[in-house]
Amino acid sequence: MAFQNLRDYLSALQSKGWLHRIQTHVDPILEIAEITDRVTKAEGPALLFQNPTGSTIPAAINLFGHPDRIKLALGISDYQEIATRIQEFLEPPSPSTLIEKIQLLPKLVEMSRFPPRLVKSGACQETVIKNPSLDSLPILKCWPQDGGRYITFPLVITKDPETGKRNVGCYRMQVFDSKTTGMHWQIHKDAAKHFRKYKALGKRMEVAIALGADPITLFSAVCPLPPDLDEFLFSGFLRKAPVDLVKGHSVDLEVPAEAEIVLEGYVDPAETRIEGPFGDHTGFYSLPEPYPVFHLTTMTQRKDPIYLTTIVGRPPQEDAYLGKAIERIFLPMMRAIFPEMIDMNFPVDAVFHNCVIVSMKKAYPGHAKKIIHGLWGLGQLMYTRSIIVVDETVDVQNLHEVIWWVFNCFDPPRSLVLSEGPLDALDHASNFPKYGVKVGIDCTKPWPEEGRTRPWPDAITMDSAMIKQVTEKWKEYGL
Repeated sequence: MAFQNLRDYLSALQSKGWLHRIQTHVDPILEIAEITDRVTKAEGPALLFQNPTGSTIPAAINLFGHPDRIKLALGISDYQEIATRIQEFLEPPSPSTLIEKIQLLPKLVEMSRFPPRLVKSGACQETVIKNPSLDSLPILKCWPQDGGRYITFPLVITKDPETGKRNVGCYRMQVFDSKTTGMHWQIHKDAAKHFRKYKALGKRMEVAIALGADPITLFSAVCPLPPDLDEFLFSGFLRKAPVDLVKGHSVDLEVPAEAEIVLEGYVDPAETRIEGPFGDHTGFYSLPEPYPVFHLTTMTQRKDPIYLTTIVGRPPQEDAYLGKAIERIFLPMMRAIFPEMIDMNFPVDAVFHNCVIVSMKKAYPGHAKKIIHGLWGLGQLMYTRSIIVVDETVDVQNLHEVIWWVFNCFDPPRSLVLSEGPLDALDHASNFPKYGVKVGIDCTKPWPEEGRTRPWPDAITMDSAMIKQVTEKWKEYGL
């Protein structure tokens, strides 16, 4: 069974000894972040700061900072479980007999349970505050040069004014004062598209922010889903049960009924304010820029809420573990588009959007370059600064093997593919913001049709029979 809310997940972490409760008063200004940074990098436990300075609301952090905790949150023992379910839905069987049709019925019933379910009331509205203040929350200042305190794990809920389709995204929010924050809607994000449509209409944009939903919904909000795929629907797919939503108290938006805290308000399309700097997941401070402003009008919450937060910065941080989970779970989607793909690796230290390494089964001349261009044309992979493609024999999860292969097989005239296009808004290396040059590196074994004029050497490997023989010898000696 999926966890219904954040506190159920915290109880499960506690029972496994994976949650550390801190009773001492700890300051949300830099101190919580400093402690969490050390704990995360040491692969330590989830943390619950029960007495943050200046607030009566406990602060939970690092809940996803280890693969075991993410698997617990998702209710699985291996990421492949979800990957297999996704693959089955991407490749549904075509029943030809009555028996096959009957066997397909359970899957059709399961699919019908995915859409979110609107309920009349929810725990997130046990307390309604009509004159709210962000000062009541233990909002962190994470790094010394940050422009202020930041809400770092919000589920920002918006709707397209034309289609009514919903988006749930995780966008940082710099606190300007007790009732206003920045809204870091990068130009390529779905919520930014909604914002531009409201701006064209000259209308205020209603926004709701859920803080502390159930862990699967939190995970779904950070996933790179296809455009217009409802994050609550995807959460239902992962949960195998609908997400309960309740109507916002003062906005025409639906919010998770089991959330800890909900901020309701609006963004005026005519208003921007300088947001930043912010110590981001790249390990560098993103520079100050103008962004929209969120105005808080109503706050609803549980009677005893918990404030969920996170920090980002030089990896590994909590988001690195989430990113690797996404990599494993979404591999079937990638294979559905590129059947020749064997595996992929987004190295943590490349902060995901700077590099992807792909192994493939090459079938024709130029095949690797087709993969490179195809990836740049696929959703958020358009940001990827460097794409490295290797043959199926290379284990892309073993960076030692990748480095050995790439630096021995890299031939600049043949291997390099340069392209100009969109880059991530946080990419500081390019001369221009959000736009620049990207590189593809074809390190597959070159074919004669690709201009190879001399023989390609075999890689040194031990004979398989000898490997088996030596392995048996090791067992005999207890090694």
